[in-house]
Amino acid sequence: MTRIFDARGNRYAVTNPDQLRRLGVAIPDDAADAARLRSHWAAAAIAAVCAWPEGTAPPGAKAHCSDGLLIGPFSDQAPFDVLIVNTDATLAERSGNGLTIFAQALTESGLATLQPFTLRVHHDAGSAPLETAIEPATLDGIRGFWLDLGMPQFGPQAVAALETAVQASRFNDRPVNRVPPLAAVNPAWAHSVFVRVGNPHCVTLLADAAQLPTFAALHEPALNQPLTRIAFAAGELGAGEPCPAGVNLQWACLSEPGQLEARVFERGEGPTASSGTSASAVACAAWAAGLVQGGAVHVRMPGGTAPLKLDEQDGVLRGVALFGVATRVI
Repeated sequence: MTRIFDARGNRYAVTNPDQLRRLGVAIPDDAADAARLRSHWAAAAIAAVCAWPEGTAPPGAKAHCSDGLLIGPFSDQAPFDVLIVNTDATLAERSGNGLTIFAQALTESGLATLQPFTLRVHHDAGSAPLETAIEPATLDGIRGFWLDLGMPQFGPQAVAALETAVQASRFNDRPVNRVPPLAAVNPAWAHSVFVRVGNPHCVTLLADAAQLPTFAALHEPALNQPLTRIAFAAGELGAGEPCPAGVNLQWACLSEPGQLEARVFERGEGPTASSGTSASAVACAAWAAGLVQGGAVHVRMPGGTAPLKLDEQDGVLRGVALFGVATRVI
């Protein structure tokens, strides 16, 4: 049976290959093969699992009942293989909230215990599967998981941005980038930091919260359409500029020491109430711009606040970890 979980307002459906095949979706039984052959089955999987049952969609709801689909495990042994399918039927390399949800689903099924384990995400981005170490833990009395997202990479090259599509800029007297399509939408959006935390992000840093787009505005066509062209990969919806393979967009400002306010617009999905990897990218970008230091950082999004740990050593950001909690809603 398909289950749906929530992590900070981000909802994913969770299923496995056997369940999909019973629904008529011809997904291979090997995770690497399934990722490689994504175009043969992913759209059918989204239609079979993520569509609202007829007559059940609330007024003004998104086209799907979840923000994506998690498929796995492909075996009962760790490391546990998983696919993260966006609702446009593309595959994501990593999702902090998605992996939190999958870790919770594994725990509830008895496959994962209170011992650390590894999740291995297969994708079709031309690189090896991406592994994330998961540590069950309690923070402020709440049981969840620490996700080790590894060492971030910075700059246009880290996210495969076109050199001709970005310009030099400065924010807080630190070197950043100007992305002309973003600045064309809003002149205040002229200071961006590119970050890869397994998947690609473009974090636009702002002077104050008044310059943040509201979550409601991100859904309005006047803003949604140009941002879709920027964020989505080159194709029917996206323009592939600055990143031909697409890029997750965030806007962030410092609200108080160690706390950031953020909004998220994901490639392959659009406006999102929260995102774990986006929160991680925001914290890393803020560190690069001198807005926060190593240690505990909190990123507040419409869906909730993400606690993070930045591992800074000798002036270098060696790693970022995200704490996540997920609850089953269906």
